[in-house]
Amino acid sequence: MKIHKWAIAILLWGFLFRAVCAIYLNIGFDEAYYYLYTQNLNLSYFDHPPLVAFTAGIGIWLTGAVTPFTIRIGGVLLYTGTLIFSYLSSKKLFGDRTATLTLAILTTIPIFQIAFGILTLPDNALMFFWAACLWVAAEEFFPSDQTDKYQPTYRLAIIGLCVGLAFLGKYHGLLLGGGLVIFCLLSSRHRSALFSVWTLAAIALFAIAISPVLLWNAQHEFASFRFQSARAVPSQGYNLERLLVTILLALGYLFPTFGIPLWWTSFRTAGGLVKAAARQGKRDENNPEQNYELAIVEDRLRNKQLLILCVSMPIFFGFTFMGGFIQILPSWHMPGFFGATLLLGERAAQVQLKRPKFIHNWLWGSGVVILSLMLIGLLHVHLGIAQKGGNAAIAGGFWEAKDDPSTQMIDIEQLRQAFIDSPMLKAELQKSDFVFSNNFFVAGQVAMAIQPLGKKVTCFDEDLRGFAYWSKPEDFIGKSSLYVTSEQFMKDERFPQPLEKYKGYFQSLEKIADIPIKRGGQAVQIFPVYRASPMLKPYPRPYG
Repeated sequence: MKIHKWAIAILLWGFLFRAVCAIYLNIGFDEAYYYLYTQNLNLSYFDHPPLVAFTAGIGIWLTGAVTPFTIRIGGVLLYTGTLIFSYLSSKKLFGDRTATLTLAILTTIPIFQIAFGILTLPDNALMFFWAACLWVAAEEFFPSDQTDKYQPTYRLAIIGLCVGLAFLGKYHGLLLGGGLVIFCLLSSRHRSALFSVWTLAAIALFAIAISPVLLWNAQHEFASFRFQSARAVPSQGYNLERLLVTILLALGYLFPTFGIPLWWTSFRTAGGLVKAAARQGKRDENNPEQNYELAIVEDRLRNKQLLILCVSMPIFFGFTFMGGFIQILPSWHMPGFFGATLLLGERAAQVQLKRPKFIHNWLWGSGVVILSLMLIGLLHVHLGIAQKGGNAAIAGGFWEAKDDPSTQMIDIEQLRQAFIDSPMLKAELQKSDFVFSNNFFVAGQVAMAIQPLGKKVTCFDEDLRGFAYWSKPEDFIGKSSLYVTSEQFMKDERFPQPLEKYKGYFQSLEKIADIPIKRGGQAVQIFPVYRASPMLKPYPRPYG
């Protein structure tokens, strides 16, 4: 299928921008933790399905280097594929103009660029197969040679496989499959798909695709399913203020000039479909033939819109509603907004025919502002341009490093270099049997930093995540180690003195160094290093 030259230009620009961000943006907590997936390959993991390990690992395995870029290049490439499939889906459903506008919007919205296309997250693989599935669904349900009667084809089996692969990226993939079933139930033209032999093939391929996750959970008391489902259980009553905060945060992540139109377009389209269903069957008696042909065209358009709504609206609306009784992460409802962007692109194409200057100013104005803000954010995270006391600060800065959450994204090269440049630290690391931390995120950062030295890294804490399944408690008895943590995470409400947490588990714990992580010439994070020798008894684990 031919791709418009403007679409190619947008794809190239988006790829280059995300690649630059992937190089210079310091490593985040989740990404460092997912690096450990690449060192402990398995059928699945405690907190996510397995594909994030391959997304994070592909660059590392090809180059042998552990850097922000190598851990992110898989996600950068996958999002380019996600955009291509989304473009093809929009083109199939709504035409060239809509497809190009949709691609421009998807390339501009900040949360999509960051969560799906720059950072290494489970969402990288989820959205790639999500978009691929939507394209196959568009080809299946709306073929170019479609007659009045829909005929199920082999593409249903491919849809089942894509849903399964999306599930291997993140459990949200199951919601994609549910949305497609809802579409077939609501569209009388496509209801026959549910009773096709190809649907049986789709179910079989879906089951085969997700079998690694099922097998891992069966072997580990369904720990992953229990962990994820528990996160959706309300811990308190419904709070409208919390719901409002969830909505406002989503608008911020999407950027208001896109977030507000996304909400409005989705509900406007849903309302239009409800009204159309209410008056279905009524025809113009004065010109029945012409009205019948027009009705067929309108019916196809409504079904296309229905397809997008069914795979999008339940997700973004459902998770937003959940925000009233639990704290939801930004990525939970963003796949729904991503899908709904196809409806926004369709609406923008309609407005462009009447008011081209308005759409031009809307897109370019939003893009310039978003690009400027993202570049400022990137420069601050990397150089500290807003940091008080930093030598790269503009106008002296206005944000104290201790109050700046961006310092949580650390420069792992500095941490690595500290072990290389200090003969004492290098010698201590070499003679240690393993390294541990008190937080699974920090353990990931430490593991990335010391990777060339090949020491096993683990975590001793109540919240172990995957570490509970990557070793056995008795593996470390009698062995010497280094305890590396971050001052930010040393405090524990249960232990007034940080080292009391490990009292009785090690014969001795002795501080040997503080490693400063600097930005703009100023220390913004401190990583204390302790000699711990030897381990006397297993540290208790709540699961695993």
